[in-house]
Amino acid sequence: MAEGSTGRRRFSDKWGKHELDVLAVLSSAFPQWLTSRQIAQRVKAYADSYGELADQAAKAAFAKQFQRDRAKLAAMGIAIESRQPEYSSKSEGQDFASYRLQLGDEPRIRLRFEPEDMSVLAAANYLARSMSMSNDHEQQATSTSHASRTAPRVPQTPIPGLGLDSIAPGLGTQTIPDALVKVIDSRRFAATIDVDGEHINVAYTDSDDLAMYVLEHPGASIVSPQEAADAFHRRLKAAENLRSVEDVLGAGSASLPAKEADAADPDEAENGKAHGKKSSFQTGSEVDRRLRLMLFLSAHLGEEFSLEELAIRFIGKAKTPEELKKSVNVIHKDINTLTTVSDDGEMAGSQFFDIDWSLLDAEGIVSATNSLGLERLAGISPQYLSMLTASVSYLAHSPLLPDAQRAQAENLYHRLHQHVKPGQTPWLSLTGYELEPHNFGTVKRAINAGSLLDMTYTDGAGNTRRRLVAPVKIYVDEGVYYVAVWTDVAKAAPEDKLNLVLRNPAVNKANGKPRTWQVLRIARIEQARLVEPTTTLDIPDMPLSELRKWSFDNGTAATFITDAKDSVFVKNLPGATVEPYGDGEKVDLIVSSDSWFVAFCIAHARHIVAVAPETLRSMIVARAQRELSVVAHDDDTD
Repeated sequence: MAEGSTGRRRFSDKWGKHELDVLAVLSSAFPQWLTSRQIAQRVKAYADSYGELADQAAKAAFAKQFQRDRAKLAAMGIAIESRQPEYSSKSEGQDFASYRLQLGDEPRIRLRFEPEDMSVLAAANYLARSMSMSNDHEQQATSTSHASRTAPRVPQTPIPGLGLDSIAPGLGTQTIPDALVKVIDSRRFAATIDVDGEHINVAYTDSDDLAMYVLEHPGASIVSPQEAADAFHRRLKAAENLRSVEDVLGAGSASLPAKEADAADPDEAENGKAHGKKSSFQTGSEVDRRLRLMLFLSAHLGEEFSLEELAIRFIGKAKTPEELKKSVNVIHKDINTLTTVSDDGEMAGSQFFDIDWSLLDAEGIVSATNSLGLERLAGISPQYLSMLTASVSYLAHSPLLPDAQRAQAENLYHRLHQHVKPGQTPWLSLTGYELEPHNFGTVKRAINAGSLLDMTYTDGAGNTRRRLVAPVKIYVDEGVYYVAVWTDVAKAAPEDKLNLVLRNPAVNKANGKPRTWQVLRIARIEQARLVEPTTTLDIPDMPLSELRKWSFDNGTAATFITDAKDSVFVKNLPGATVEPYGDGEKVDLIVSSDSWFVAFCIAHARHIVAVAPETLRSMIVARAQRELSVVAHDDDTD
């Protein structure tokens, strides 16, 4: 047994591969359970340091190191389950915990990915794992059943997606855009939202953020977690009591009501931040690389791979021949490590493979057989494939990726979707980045074909209108899809559609000319049909900056008063004028969409005291009361 200078036992790890030894021992024993003592005896690094676990100090040191190694394997997606036999006086002095590898009984799906898939696949995998981990806390919170002491359990839940590493090596060498990582990581929580009968997994930043999402999707309701539904309910109750700005200003700042101390939202408390925090998934340690290499070879037994190919897959593309040579040497060393037998020739070594050494020495080609049953870990589980497919679909239909990668994501989605059973692909969304709306494809086809569009839509005040227009440009602003349409289409309209042409456009106050452009959020288009124009229209080019300005020039002047200064949601408002008022602030802004302002004020109602004009305040109160009545109705029917 190795001793440190203080007399404490020091863990011996000559090869730096004890996690691999643990995996080899448990895999070769599967499906049998191994006790702590058996594991300590069979893993050479443990045996060197802890011997026979003859005393409490050795047991404690072993337990600490084994749990550390177990967590490391779990982080790679390899679960070790445990059980504890019922206590018996006859078992005194024996080990109470036993362990085995969790290989699972469900069939795994093996796919072949192309090199051009890798960047999109890496991004989708990052999103899928992020969503899976943000649900961990909710799953733990809702699990109220107590397992028997003899029931297997997995304290360290593995990160899903292990099988993807085994069939798509090189995933860890891909660079995920920083902007995408920042967007995903900022959505630290996940909730299930019902939108018109379909359940959507939504990743969100905080309760205000989730409230905005629900309110901007008419017919949406929060299914779980209950804490998120309760936080939304608190905002609706606060919105019911919003006062008029005129009443507050007339009475003076002393009349500002003190907001009642609300229960803190779980996702805004410090402990909430802790459970929602996401960790990094791509690591570059030697053990990580060897585990991925081991899983890859397990998934491709008997196949041949050159050392150069494996170096590129697991280390990355080399910039120089010298760098490539160095990477090849690293992979060769990894192969040696994975095929090392312990000094006594027993099971206590990571001999995962039989390698064709003559082929490797002569041609630099790796061909492996005998993986101790680890090929059962290769491939993607059906459950994780469904989440991965949803992630790929979301990236293909949201403005988070460049157009070229979105096209690749669309291609990959169709290939993945063939392996998912109907109805098993969960819908997925991130707040602030909407999916391509229902009529996005129709609007895009109209632009490409030079067609007119007969559209029924909801305007900013919530009124339903029908109009014939010529769609010209689709653009994304703050994660939302908009279309700019030309309304002066009378000379190109068919006879039976002339009544749908806008006759009296608003006047531009700056130049006195009619406004023949309209900017519309595509999600507000309820129905859209292509109409063949009778003649070609001469539509002038309009820069996006001008189109955005048009929206604000035709907006509504609005004001609200907050209960505190320096609120983050106020700082993020573009073009707002802020001045102190009492203990809070008075905020003036131009609202281009009344419905957006209604959602905004409800979402932040716990910190907003008053709103103007009265027309908007009454819309806010009415919307809050309507949402509360829906919640009450749902509760009555449960």
